[in-house]
Amino acid sequence: MSRLGRVTDTGVGRALRARVEGWLRGLREDLWTVRVDPLPPSTWLRWLPHGLLCLAAFGITLGGTAQLDDNGHLNAGYAFLLAFGQGVAVLLAMWRPVPAWWLSTVVTVVGAIAVLARMERDYSFTWPWTAAGIIAHLLVLLLLALRVPTRVAVEALALTALATWVLEGPTVSGVQYSPTGVLAVTLFAVVVVLGTALRGRREARAELVEQTTLTAEERTRRTLLEERSRIARELHDVVAHHMSVISIQAQVAPHLVENPPDELRENLAGIRQNALEALIELRRVLGVLRSEHPGPGEPFGEAGDETTPHAPQPTLDRLDALVENTRAAGREVVTHIQGERRPLPPGVELSAYRIVQEALSNALRHAPGARITVRLTYEPDGLEVEIVNGRPTGPPPPSTGAGHGLLGMRERVAMLGGTMTAHLWHWDGFKVTAFLPDTPPADTPGTDHPTARRKGTS
Repeated sequence: MSRLGRVTDTGVGRALRARVEGWLRGLREDLWTVRVDPLPPSTWLRWLPHGLLCLAAFGITLGGTAQLDDNGHLNAGYAFLLAFGQGVAVLLAMWRPVPAWWLSTVVTVVGAIAVLARMERDYSFTWPWTAAGIIAHLLVLLLLALRVPTRVAVEALALTALATWVLEGPTVSGVQYSPTGVLAVTLFAVVVVLGTALRGRREARAELVEQTTLTAEERTRRTLLEERSRIARELHDVVAHHMSVISIQAQVAPHLVENPPDELRENLAGIRQNALEALIELRRVLGVLRSEHPGPGEPFGEAGDETTPHAPQPTLDRLDALVENTRAAGREVVTHIQGERRPLPPGVELSAYRIVQEALSNALRHAPGARITVRLTYEPDGLEVEIVNGRPTGPPPPSTGAGHGLLGMRERVAMLGGTMTAHLWHWDGFKVTAFLPDTPPADTPGTDHPTARRKGTS
């Protein structure tokens, strides 16, 4: 039993010694440092707090010198040196709070010992903390607690209380004085709690701002990906339609010619096979981009205007119906078509329709009562779409949308190699202009598209 007891005592002693060594090591890392931690300027007052601290340091130096000289019976030069050290500690705390705390504590201890040596039994003096010393240490601890972790601030407070107890407790015997230790330590604790609370509030606010920024960026990224996926699905559906037509025509073509040669049959069969393979690959890509039956909240849930996910994509032939729906909502909509109307590539027709649809929706939401003008200009190299709404007649209702309609428009235009501008127009109106070329953009990097040269980019 005795041997087991010795082993147990040895194990407990080692564990306790290791814990104490770890605590002392952490204390040294926290408080034995001269790292720079500058006090940032205030948001509204800029450098005013720094100026006030400089004035406070000057007052502490003057007040501490007078108190230590007149009441502490110290030499004037020695009193000024101690008071100056307390003032410098306040200034140093604006850049290096931990060394400033050490300086303030050491100056206070040295000053208290110096005053104690000159005390008489019938002499009363505020000791060990002078009034100037309390103010200086309060400011130093406040600046410390505002910028260091809570653990470090509590450690500094504990060592300050320990030094005060050592000075005021067993050191003094038979000397009459006015003790300030309890009052000083109480004030120091209040300041540390206040500084720690303010620091925690500042960190929580910064974290909230960072989280809000990340949420907004993630929402924008998600909306962008969803819009790109929806556009890709629409454009690929158009391509899939043409590939299906090519396959059917290649299958039917041999039957339209009497006694077609074998070479013609082989070529047409190859065309049909390539079209079918391309169609299979295209549908596989669509399967990745969208689910089988997307709901209203999913990327492709609102791709078409019908209730089924396989509804045909709208074109400019349905523009009149779209305008009539807006007029049915009580809005005045004027349509102008300039140039010779002609069929355009399906992707251009679809994007033009979607841009007009989104612009009309934005005008309905954000410009109540405003007159809306839709202008389509058929140019030799493409289509220009312009939607203008006038000044609203009343305040817009609160918007619950994500606010990414313009982003979707720009994505559509960019995929076709076109250009787009959106800006305020005549007082409180708004104007959206997009040019959609009727030829696909060049694949080679650095190639200038003719429409880009003519229209510019935005």
